Amino acid sequence: MLLLIVGLLLFLGIHSVRVFADGWRTNQITQRGEAAWKGIYSIIAVAGFVLIIWGFSHARVDSLIIWQPPHWTRYLTAILTLPAFILLVAAYVPGTKIKSRLGHPMVLGVKLWAFAHLLANGKLVDIILFGGFLLWAIVLYRASRRRDRAAGTVYPSAGFRRDLVAIVIGIVAWGLFASVLHSWLIGVQPL
Repeated sequence: MLLLIVGLLLFLGIHSVRVFADGWRTNQITQRGEAAWKGIYSIIAVAGFVLIIWGFSHARVDSLIIWQPPHWTRYLTAILTLPAFILLVAAYVPGTKIKSRLGHPMVLGVKLWAFAHLLANGKLVDIILFGGFLLWAIVLYRASRRRDRAAGTVYPSAGFRRDLVAIVIGIVAWGLFASVLHSWLIGVQPL
């Protein structure tokens, strides 16, 4: 469990620097250069991600069961992750109305993904993993929207076609992940 927690602290911590230490981040970029900052950021993020995967895979074997979710929550989780995938894709397709309206759809997608997985998983390790991501996404979304309002940031929309692209790619990615990749990567068949 310790590896999972350290991984979460590294991964979510480095992804929270702008929220909690934006001045320090700016200073590091100024002193070291943007490329060096991105390199350090990436190394810490990858190390954290590897520790999350490694720690979770070991901890879930004998983790304490906090609650036994009803079987139907697996299907609800699968349904809720569909819009999470669409939100994730909408963050990277330029000019979507989704991003224009929501500002940070990837963070909302993480929030929805984490919440959905908390519904269907009742082990302590699941609560730590998905609860950690949910808490992080709630804090990050709020801080990011506040920063956007203060800076007057507006995300342009190029029309509904961009949203359609994001929706189609999101649905295809969700279908592929739910039918094949989740079982292969995680060892659990969601559908």
